[in-house]
Amino acid sequence: MSGPLAEVRTAVKRYLAEHRPDDVAVAVSGGADSLALAAAAARLVPGARAVVVDHGLQEGSAEVAERAARTCRELGLAAEVRRVVVSGPGGPEAAARRARYAALRPDRGVVLLGHTRDDQAETVLLGLGRGSGPRSIAGMRPHDPPWGRPLLAVSRATTGAACAELGLRPWADPHNADPAFTRVRLRTEVLPLLEDVLQQGVADALARTAAQLREDADALDELAARFTGDPTSAADLAELPAALRRRVLRLHLLAAGVPELSDSHLRRVDALVGEWHGQGGVWLPGGFVARRARGRLAVERPDEPPVEPVQS
Repeated sequence: MSGPLAEVRTAVKRYLAEHRPDDVAVAVSGGADSLALAAAAARLVPGARAVVVDHGLQEGSAEVAERAARTCRELGLAAEVRRVVVSGPGGPEAAARRARYAALRPDRGVVLLGHTRDDQAETVLLGLGRGSGPRSIAGMRPHDPPWGRPLLAVSRATTGAACAELGLRPWADPHNADPAFTRVRLRTEVLPLLEDVLQQGVADALARTAAQLREDADALDELAARFTGDPTSAADLAELPAALRRRVLRLHLLAAGVPELSDSHLRRVDALVGEWHGQGGVWLPGGFVARRARGRLAVERPDEPPVEPVQS
């Protein structure tokens, strides 16, 4: 058997063979990518189920969600709809993402997501344009428990053609055509222009670049985890190459409770070691502050009394 549907099934089969999850759910929006993934999972994973998240951001969203769940049941999957409230900082797109992932997070096993090679290319371009650092440019991981992305080597055109093979009618999210969203403009304007100027193959090249960067980043992360020095000692940290030092700092800050870190955060903390000239503390997410005093780094909350560093 060959064709788009076979390509999707092969990608899912390879993912399952490599990672062998003990419990599988599929996140389904009703679009072509997630429906093609759901159809493959229904064929390949006994007991797999589908989860549809209704964000409630558009009129008729409940009907769209129920229709997606019904399609999944017709494919042979148990399916449920989970309704969420979208709120919080960062704009509606970021808030919807947070709410969606919170609703999808399983107690065990993995949730398969329908991200394709085109989504990966857009993610890499966003990271490049924002200067978000190598961790962002490395894109999405195929296996990032509890999330699985079997289709990162499959094109969006292929998932659409697979749905056509199955006689499925995917839902077209109007947000995916709204130029108010940066990712939509990347998809409809920037990537087509790059494909034209660079003579095709750009999405595939960006996806390969992401994979290469992930391999390098994983190697550096492993070296950082093996660091045997004192992560609070500026002298110990200064002996490390900058790329490795920032990874050691990242592990230390996360262990201290800092909830999330961007490349910009890490570089400012790293400057307390590599570019020290008596500067003040660095404010971090979650209300934390990183400071240097007497040759040592301390991570504090502003509502806690400062920790007096040990004399080095």
